[in-house]
Amino acid sequence: MISLDVRIERLPIAGTFTISRGSKTEAVVVVAEIRDGPHCGRGECVPYARYGETPEQVVALLLGLEREIAEGLDRPALQHRLPAGAARNALDCAFWDLEAKRSGVLAFRHAGLDTLRPLVTAYTLSLDTPDAMAAAACAAGRPLLKLKLGGTGDAERLRAIRLAAPDARLIIDANEGWTDDTLAENLAVCAEVGVELIEQPLPAGADERLRHIPHLVPICADESVHDRASLAGLVGAYDAVNIKLDKTGGLTEALAMAQAARGHGFSLMVGCMLASSLAMAPALLVAQGAEVVDLDGPLLLARDRDGGLVYEGSTVFPPSSDLWG
Repeated sequence: MISLDVRIERLPIAGTFTISRGSKTEAVVVVAEIRDGPHCGRGECVPYARYGETPEQVVALLLGLEREIAEGLDRPALQHRLPAGAARNALDCAFWDLEAKRSGVLAFRHAGLDTLRPLVTAYTLSLDTPDAMAAAACAAGRPLLKLKLGGTGDAERLRAIRLAAPDARLIIDANEGWTDDTLAENLAVCAEVGVELIEQPLPAGADERLRHIPHLVPICADESVHDRASLAGLVGAYDAVNIKLDKTGGLTEALAMAQAARGHGFSLMVGCMLASSLAMAPALLVAQGAEVVDLDGPLLLARDRDGGLVYEGSTVFPPSSDLWG
């Protein structure tokens, strides 16, 4: 008989992680486990307050499906049973893992991939003063840096970071923190210092403004895009989309969304919330075809879970089947 276990886990962050909306010192995740005899499939999600989610709400939502799962609810049916979001992500990824362990066929092969390659991930620098971010950029020594920005002072941050890390590739994430008043200056400075991609400069819902300005640097939707249904309305406003499994509601929709996004002419970024290797592992399947990979969550934790992904510098390697898939 199939059974479901759901729990909240708290993962300390190495220091403090700050974006335009606030700071935190721990990542709060929800882990779902589906057991079928000797086989156990696992999935991890990050309930996100920005989208009206809480860990307790996600746990209750998942436990509310316990009877349906025991009676045969499967991954295809799940896509219609829960909306896109963190809860469906945890369960969808647990089903993928369970299917792999039942069949003895690795999840990436179930997804139609021939292999999983190691990938270079961005490394995120938390929002701070220009001097502090410049020092962090220099100390990081990473080939691809993702800079959390927040509005006032961003031009100074960008110039200071570029001086401190002249050889690093740069992408930035404003987390909806720019305004009409700061947009033009910040875009110009991004172009000046060689930024390669800008995530979500304006609040979701203000996307129309981006249709009417020069894109001096490619602009990527994050908070404005969740699943396939949100793609068509963003054509002409954005150049790329950031696919996160906690937004799409799991790997199943993420894979379909990646294909649909290509059809709309978008470049792909595959990102993550702050979480452990269990959350990163399924995203690596989608990231195989992405121009930008941002799966550094475990690198920002004080300690990853046992058996986590192997990172050599900024290169992340495919998961062991014991971890996921």
